[in-house]
Amino acid sequence: MLLCRWIPRVCVAGLFTTTAVLAVAPAQAQPAMHQIRYTVGASQDIANAEIYYRDVDPPNWADYSHNPYLYTPNAEANLGPGQPWVLEAALANPDDWAMVVVGLPGPTTAPLEEPGFVCELRVDDVVVATDSGTKGALCSIRPW
Repeated sequence: MLLCRWIPRVCVAGLFTTTAVLAVAPAQAQPAMHQIRYTVGASQDIANAEIYYRDVDPPNWADYSHNPYLYTPNAEANLGPGQPWVLEAALANPDDWAMVVVGLPGPTTAPLEEPGFVCELRVDDVVVATDSGTKGALCSIRPW
């Protein structure tokens, strides 16, 4: 008789515990993704310009800082008037991670004539950063 009274209480307690856990654990919401467009160009022909960019959000600052090149791919591109390099990506946190940088292909390459390299960063089709420079250009809205 004692066993019959104890088992239903355990079952009811288990039912409430399971229900409470399901109610507390909300479904994982996907972050809103922002459309990113990086455009890089040059005022004169340059072969193999070095371009680094971010096309995925690192999971956190610690992971990024331990291996930034894992989250910052490199591309080499031939640039010149009317010959830009363009990349479209999607980032959840562009204020933290959106970035493109372009530079000379090697230390012995002479700087370009003004304006030199140019870059533009768009987030959701709004220009948020531009830059130019004879040795390179950086477009970013990162706070760091």
